[in-house]
Amino acid sequence: MKHILILHTGGTISMSTDQSTGVVKPSSEHPLNEYKYVFDQEVKLTEEDILQLPSPHMTPADMLIVKNRILEAIHESDIDGVVITHGTDTLEETAYFLDLTVPSSIPIVMTGAMRPTNEIGSDGVRNLQNAVWTAMSDDAADKGVLVVMNEEIHAARYVTKTHTTNVATFRTPTFGPIGIVSKKEVMFFQKLIKKECFPIDSVNKVVPLLKAYAGMDGFLIESLVESSIDGLVIEALGAGNMPPATLKGLHALIEKGVPIVLTSRAFNGIAQDIYDYEGGGKQLKNAGVIFAPGLSGPKARLKLLVVLEQSTDLDYITEVFEKV
Repeated sequence: MKHILILHTGGTISMSTDQSTGVVKPSSEHPLNEYKYVFDQEVKLTEEDILQLPSPHMTPADMLIVKNRILEAIHESDIDGVVITHGTDTLEETAYFLDLTVPSSIPIVMTGAMRPTNEIGSDGVRNLQNAVWTAMSDDAADKGVLVVMNEEIHAARYVTKTHTTNVATFRTPTFGPIGIVSKKEVMFFQKLIKKECFPIDSVNKVVPLLKAYAGMDGFLIESLVESSIDGLVIEALGAGNMPPATLKGLHALIEKGVPIVLTSRAFNGIAQDIYDYEGGGKQLKNAGVIFAPGLSGPKARLKLLVVLEQSTDLDYITEVFEKV
């Protein structure tokens, strides 16, 4: 019998709808406790309410708490897999943070819900059930952190929330899901060919995230030059281009030694140094901007936060971003 640790961190999956007002709020008792019988005969479950946070309240420091608890459990008990329930707004960020920082091959699966447990069409219990089946699967080992929602299995590195309310909100642009859950059967048909891990004990750096837009001037970037930021991530235009008015601030930060990581604000595709004009990706890369192919802005920010805990060397940072 497999032993699965379930860590509850809050979010809609742990909330209920007030029938008189329609407001969604945390429940005094975890609603999923009513459904433990679903698993009792086939798996040993250990459940912990490690946090109780709406996902917009989640911080990298909270993510570190979850990471430390997972490592502690792996070292001290006989668990075969971990399931983490989480609010969906920042689920992809916590998933990627854990993917970057947990050096373990056992299945680690994150799930959540788009509808409270007592609402018609609630998806929480089914998502949790599918996450447990996935964590029990031998095939889920050594695949990094997985996100299981709406009967699909996604890799933490690329999955993102694409709809504010739809239960089919989690998607992997460009690549698609790496597997599905059908009844109790867990089936994988893709896998990541590269993995990376950066074990850390703290996460204290300051890394803002900006999004480029048509007519963007230098105000936001230049205002950061005199600040004490440790790095900057920008969701650039297209394949990785910036409006010319931003260049003065970008060059000033580069001269100051601040690592600048560039992604694309586009939903699909990757950031590349293609265009050779003022503000184009080719000139930005030649100036020292670091490209993060395949990562969204929020995930590139998390990776930079994690990598900066290990080193501030620009060559090292460039290598770990551009090799994957």
